[in-house]
Amino acid sequence: MGADSGALGELAARLRRLRFERGLTHVALERRARLGHTTVSQTLNGRKVPTEGTVVALAKALGADPGPLLVLRERAAEEIVEAAVRADDIPFEERYCRYVVERHSGLTVVGLDLRGSHAASWPLEPAYVSLELTSRRDGSLTVVERAEKALAGQQRALIRGLAGSGKTTLVQWLAVTSARRGSIPFVIPLRRLDLKSAPPAPDRFLEAIRCPLAATQPSHWADRVLTNGRGLLLVDGIDEVPAHRREETKEWLRDLIAAYPRSTFLVTTRPTAVPERWLEAAGFAELTVRPMNRKDVLVFATRWHTAAGTEPELEERFKDAVRAQRSLAQLATTPLMCALLCALHRDRRGRLPRSRMELYEAALAMLLGRRDDERGIEAPEGISLTQHEAVQLLQRLAYWLIRNSQAEMGENIALVVLEDVLPAMPTVAGQGDARQILTHLVSRCGLLRRPTADTIDFVHRTFQDYLGAKAVVEGHDLGLLVRNAHDDQWEDVVRMAVAHARPAERATLLRQLVARGDQAGDHRTRLHLLAMACLEQATELDPEVRATVEERAAALLPPRGYAEAQKLAMVGPVILDLLPGPQGLSEKEAEAVVHTAADVGGDAALTLLKRYRGCRGPRVISALSARWDSFDTGEFAEEILNHLPTDCTITVRSRAGLELAPNLPQKSDIRFFGDLSAEEILAVVDPDRLTSIILSANLRLSDVAFLRRLPKLRSLSLLGCSEITDLSPLDGLPLTELMINDTRPHDLRRVAELPELEELNLDLPVRRSHTSSLPAMPKLRRLYVWQQNASRSLTGLDAFDGLEFLAINAPRFPDADREELTRLPRLTRLVIVEQDMPRLAIAPVLPQVRELTLLSPSHPVDLTPVGKLFPGLRLLRLSCHWPHQTVVDLSPLATAEPLDIVIAEAKEVLNLDLFPPGKVTIAPGPRY
Repeated sequence: MGADSGALGELAARLRRLRFERGLTHVALERRARLGHTTVSQTLNGRKVPTEGTVVALAKALGADPGPLLVLRERAAEEIVEAAVRADDIPFEERYCRYVVERHSGLTVVGLDLRGSHAASWPLEPAYVSLELTSRRDGSLTVVERAEKALAGQQRALIRGLAGSGKTTLVQWLAVTSARRGSIPFVIPLRRLDLKSAPPAPDRFLEAIRCPLAATQPSHWADRVLTNGRGLLLVDGIDEVPAHRREETKEWLRDLIAAYPRSTFLVTTRPTAVPERWLEAAGFAELTVRPMNRKDVLVFATRWHTAAGTEPELEERFKDAVRAQRSLAQLATTPLMCALLCALHRDRRGRLPRSRMELYEAALAMLLGRRDDERGIEAPEGISLTQHEAVQLLQRLAYWLIRNSQAEMGENIALVVLEDVLPAMPTVAGQGDARQILTHLVSRCGLLRRPTADTIDFVHRTFQDYLGAKAVVEGHDLGLLVRNAHDDQWEDVVRMAVAHARPAERATLLRQLVARGDQAGDHRTRLHLLAMACLEQATELDPEVRATVEERAAALLPPRGYAEAQKLAMVGPVILDLLPGPQGLSEKEAEAVVHTAADVGGDAALTLLKRYRGCRGPRVISALSARWDSFDTGEFAEEILNHLPTDCTITVRSRAGLELAPNLPQKSDIRFFGDLSAEEILAVVDPDRLTSIILSANLRLSDVAFLRRLPKLRSLSLLGCSEITDLSPLDGLPLTELMINDTRPHDLRRVAELPELEELNLDLPVRRSHTSSLPAMPKLRRLYVWQQNASRSLTGLDAFDGLEFLAINAPRFPDADREELTRLPRLTRLVIVEQDMPRLAIAPVLPQVRELTLLSPSHPVDLTPVGKLFPGLRLLRLSCHWPHQTVVDLSPLATAEPLDIVIAEAKEVLNLDLFPPGKVTIAPGPRY
C-alpha cells in the first residue's frame, strides 16, 4: 500500500488491479501490450513515470479506458517535478527511510515471558505471513483477498482485527516495504502519543512518536511529502485511545485528509472500538482481518522458525504438535497465538507445556495482563482488571454458554450474568456498571468478540471450554458434566474439568463417567474412551480409579479389524489421542489403526499416520496409500506417500491428485478412480515403469486401445467401467493378471488372446457359468469367479489342469459337475464364498487341496464334511463377516489330521479346548 502513494503509485495500483481482474500474468500482459519486461515492470511497480504510449498500450491490452490513466500519468509527471524542487530533502529522506526499515524490521511478542532478552523477538520479513482481509463491495458481496491485493489501489482504508490478529505487524510490513520503494511512511502508534495533548500536526509526527531524527528534519518537510502525495500515514490502534477521545482522533484524521488529499491513509482498530462506517464519509474502505487458516499456520511456523534460526527438526515437531493436538490448532488462528506457541515450543526445546492447563494459563497471562501493561496502554475504557478478576468474569460467561448449549449469547444476557456477579466483586463494581465492564472485556481481553451488534461469543472455543470447566468445578456441578459427556460438544469441557478438579472431585467425576458408560449401551464406547483421555489431565488420582478407567479402555483398544476401526472412528477426534502404535501392534492392528485415523480425518489424524509411514507390512502400506482422498492431497503426498515404498498402489481420485501424481515416487502401480480420459491417464503415468493399472468407476472410457502404449503393463483391472465391452484391443499383450468387475457381460473368448495370462478375476452377470464360457488358457494358475446371480456350475473347469488356486461362489455340486475339481491335480488352494454347509457334504473328495477358505459360511457351521472331503488339508480359514455372526463348532475336526485353523469374526467358537495350543487362531482375539 505504501508504494501506491501519489499519482504515480495510484496509476501503478490501478494497472495492477486491472491485471488481477483480467487474470493476466506479467508475461501475458507484456505480449498483449507488445512492451518489454522492464517497461511493464517499472510501470506496474510505480518506479518510473511511463510514456503516454506505454499507458495507452497497457490500457488497450487490459481493455480499459486510457483517459483516466493518462490524467494520472500527467499528475505523476508534475509531482516528480515538484519533488525535484527540494533536492535538499533527499539526504534526510534516505536517512529516515533507513531508520524506518531498521526500526520496524523486527517482531516482538509483547507479554511473552521467555528466558533470554531476545527470546521473544525475530526479524520481520522472513517471518511475515500475508493476512487475508475481507471487504464488502456493492453493499453485499463479501470479497476475501490477501492483504497486498486487497490494499492495492486503496488510498484510504480502515482495518479491523481482533487482538493479536496481526494488524500491527501489517503496519510494520507496509512501512518497511514502502520505505524501500521510495514512499515516505509515517507510523503513528496511538498508544505512544501523549494522551493529554492534542493529536500531532505533520511537523510534529516524528517528535510525537519519539523518533530520534525529529530534530534534524528539514523545515516543513512532512508538509511537502504529504502535499505531493508521497506520504503513507499508518495510524495504528484507534482502540488504544481512551473512548472519550476517539471522536477527537476522528476529527484529526479528517483534517489531515482535507489538507493532504493526495496522500495515503491506513488506520487499524479492534472490531468494537468504533462503529461500522466510522470513516466512510472520509472515503475509507473497511476491511477485516480473517483468522489464519490451517495452511497459513503451517506457513507461519516455517517462516517463524526460519527467522528464529531454529533447526529443521524443531519446526517439524512443532507442526506435528499443532496438527495432532486440536486444542493447539484451535488456538493458532492469529499471528500472536501462533508466535506464542512457536516461542514456547522453542524455549522448551521442542516440548510445549506438558499439560494443556499450563498452555492456557500462559496464554491467558499474556492476553489478560502482561500485553497491555508492557505496551503502556492504560485503561482506554477507564476499566482496569487484574488477570484473576478478568478470569472470574469470563468464566461466568463461558459457563452460561456451556450450560445452555449455545455458541453465542445476546448482549442482554451477558449483562445479566455480569450484574449477578458484580456485587461479589466490589473492586470491579466500583469501576463501572455491567455494560462498561462488558465493553472493556470485549475490547481488551482478546477472548470475546461481537459477531453481530447485539451478541457476544468467544473468539476461541477452547478458551470457552477451559473457563467454563473451571466454573463448573467451582460450582460443584459435576453431575452436569456426566449427563452431557456423550455429546462431543462437551468433550473438552469434561477433560478440562478433570484438570481443574481437586483429587477427590476428579476421582468422583471419573467414577461416574465410567459407571454411566457401563449402563449406557449406545454411548459406552465414547464414555469409556473419554474417561481414558481424561487421564492425561489427572495429575493426581486414586490408583483404583485409574485402574478401572484403563481396564475399560483396554477392552476397546487397539482396534483389531475394519469393523472395530469404524466403530472407534464414530467416537470422533478424541480417539486420535488414544490410538497406539505402531510399536507393539500386529500388522492387522496397525492396519486397523490407520483406517480409524483416516475415517476421522483432519490434521491430527495426518500426524498420527506419519508414525505409520515407516511400517513395511503390506496391509499397512495398502491402507495408507488408499486413503489419500481423506486429506489435503498435497500435504498427504508430502507427509505420507513420499515415504512409502515405490511399488505400492497409489489411488488417484481427484483433479488435485491427477496433478500431483506425476511427481510421486510410486510409478509402477496406479489406480484411477472416476471419469478420466485416456489422454489424462497417459499424461500421469510413466510408460517405462507402469506395470499395473486399475480403472475404477469410469463411464467415460469406451476403448482400451490406449493401454497398448504402456509396454511394461502386466496387470489390468476394469472395475465398473461399463462402457468398455470390447477387449480385442488387448489381443497379444503380455498381461499376466486381468480383473473385470462389471454390471454387464463381456465376450470372454477374447481372453484367449492374452497368451501370458496367469490370473483371471471375474465378477460379471452371465446366463451360464463363467467356467464353461472361458476359452483355453494354458498358463492360467489362479481363477476367481464371483458370479452371485449366475449358475454355480463347475462345467469346463477341468480344461485348466494347471490351476493352482480357485475362488468361486458356493457351487451346487450337481452330479454332472462333481468330478470337475478332481481333475485339477495342482489345485492346492480353494476359496468358497457363501457356502451352504449341508450342500458341502455332497462335494467330491479333493485330496490335493492344502488350504481351504470358507467365506461367510451358512449358520450353523457344520465342519463334519471337511475332514472327509479334504484329507490333505493343512490350513482351514473361516471368515464369518456377514450376513450374521456365526457359531462355529470345532469338534468334528478334533480327530482329523493336525491342521491349523484361523477363524475370523465368529460370534462363538465351541470346543476350542480339544486342540493343542497355537493350532487355532481366533481373530479378533480375546482382550486381556
